[in-house]
Amino acid sequence: MLNILKKLFFKTKGVPQKATVPSPDRRLVAEFEVVGGVLQYRINRDGRPVVNASRIGIELKNDRPLAKNLRMVRTAKKSVNETWETVWGEEKAIINNYNEIAIFLAETDGAERLWTVRVRAFNEGVAWRYEFPVQPNWQAMEIVNEYTEFAFDRNSTAWWIPAYQPDRYEYNYTKSNMSDLEVPVHTPLTMRLPGGFYAAVHEAALYDYAAMTLRPQGGKLVSDLTPLSNGTRAALVLPAQTPWRMVEIGQAATDLMANRMMLNLNEPCKLPDTTWIQPGKFMGIWWALHLGELTWGTGERQGITTARVREHIDACAAYGIPVLLLEGWNTGWDGDWMNHGERFNFTEPVAGFDLDASVEYARAKNVKLMLHHETSADVANYEKQLDAAYAFLKAKNVHYLKTGYVGSRINHLEFHHSQIGVRHYQRTVEIAAANQVMLNIHEPIKGTGIERTWPNLMTREGARGQEYEGGALAPNHATIIPFTRGLAGSFDYTPGIFDVANFTKRVATTVARQLAYYVVIFSSLQMVSDRPHVYKDHPLFRFIQLVPTSWGKSIYLLGDIGEYLVVARQVRDGADWFIGGITNENPRRVNLFFDFLEKDAKYTAEIYRDDEQAHYRDNQLGYKIETREIKHGDHLAMYMAGGGGFAIYLKKG
Repeated sequence: MLNILKKLFFKTKGVPQKATVPSPDRRLVAEFEVVGGVLQYRINRDGRPVVNASRIGIELKNDRPLAKNLRMVRTAKKSVNETWETVWGEEKAIINNYNEIAIFLAETDGAERLWTVRVRAFNEGVAWRYEFPVQPNWQAMEIVNEYTEFAFDRNSTAWWIPAYQPDRYEYNYTKSNMSDLEVPVHTPLTMRLPGGFYAAVHEAALYDYAAMTLRPQGGKLVSDLTPLSNGTRAALVLPAQTPWRMVEIGQAATDLMANRMMLNLNEPCKLPDTTWIQPGKFMGIWWALHLGELTWGTGERQGITTARVREHIDACAAYGIPVLLLEGWNTGWDGDWMNHGERFNFTEPVAGFDLDASVEYARAKNVKLMLHHETSADVANYEKQLDAAYAFLKAKNVHYLKTGYVGSRINHLEFHHSQIGVRHYQRTVEIAAANQVMLNIHEPIKGTGIERTWPNLMTREGARGQEYEGGALAPNHATIIPFTRGLAGSFDYTPGIFDVANFTKRVATTVARQLAYYVVIFSSLQMVSDRPHVYKDHPLFRFIQLVPTSWGKSIYLLGDIGEYLVVARQVRDGADWFIGGITNENPRRVNLFFDFLEKDAKYTAEIYRDDEQAHYRDNQLGYKIETREIKHGDHLAMYMAGGGGFAIYLKKG
């Protein structure tokens, strides 16, 4: 076996110790070089540094690290230029164009362990991963940590959230100088570099491995793999490979939003049939729960009863909302459910709720149901029931599921984004696919693009959404999220709250801005979050009824992190467009140029915007609805109030 591997790895003596791979447009260049037996890399764009010389290596438990006495023994190059079609997404067709070099490495100190660094250079950034073939004296490994470094200019500006905290990814973003970072941070980590570029560090195709955080060390950022409770970061059986380490690069902040590297670094769809996967909008009692009007548990304010579910099914049917979420439908919610996940039963409806009758009534009204599996992070209890729980969904003809993992540690022990957590979340994705169930995961592992391979994973939480309204979100939060958390994929931000001035949980936006969220924050499942009676006969609700959740094309027109954002999206397999714009606490006017519209075509624009007196503190309900004709090349100045926004529906013809 070793001889065979040596033949594969070793080509000739005198192999150069530097390997270079340019992007297809040759503006980006990644250089990997062995210097003094240590592997390092750098990334340049237009001849200017993006990542300075940075070390690569792997620290192993009870074994010598893969970090010293290394030698490049062979390289192999290839190029790919293809287009593939999404099942759902921000675009229907995605171009996958990169140059690749596989760098085969061996140790020179007698151990002779062999491994590979596979590098891909896209026009939009660079990614690499580590691959470990099985060898006679090396069939398993326990990784203590990686030495992967990211040496950005310390004068860069970063937008970040801290890692290893009780609320997982649910923190407000901090903007600071890179040199001021003192704690490990989550990815995606978004930065503005002194050279005028924007960059984001993240990972792709995270399977059976620990999620990567970034630790400031010696003026650089170093990969810090999420540890297990025993101190190990990842235990692997060879052959194995790590997730892709990824540096996205753009001239403007909006270029990062258009970057599709993460999806391209994942494998094609594994599902032979995807016709059952249906993006869309859903309602529920979610906001009434957060307002305290209803409860998850039993009692006088029990949220899920047969009568109330019937009323909500009627509302979905009347409003054209295809899916209804049922939170609190099963037993286990009474008492201190956050600390007693072992009480949840995922096949037993709660007293006062007839699931079978509700399923039948929903079917008659052409409404689908989404059930909810809250685990309170008691994964041990959930995994005991997984097979029965998902078979139960299939038997009831329920194809949508929201899962939840409220709790600071899985089983009160492990981080959600540890290898154990990553394994569990992936198991739910695969068992859901086997039972034709679409997932909306809350308290998730961060997105790394696996929805390309498993498109039944429709959306996730993984950041602060609107449940934190009522004082914990500032107006600039939503203008940061698309440039940070949004780079990790579909995000269930729970938009559509019209009762923004409710004293119980006052929302720091204007009502018009709630419409814009459906365009600027992408999710293939979008919640219509407020209570049904709030929408009755409301003029703004028409936009929510019309807006899709999966798109043919997306254009990120204008934006500055933490300031404002304007996004245009075209209907999938259609000619119509939707535009959304939001601003932070500062009012502003933006100039829209409609050069992206089809030439020689006319569009009727329905405009939903803040009026001139609107403000997120003083006049949240001030709005205007206007109609005008728009064509290619036209220009429109749009006003956004402080904490406000606008939404436009452009109908062709």
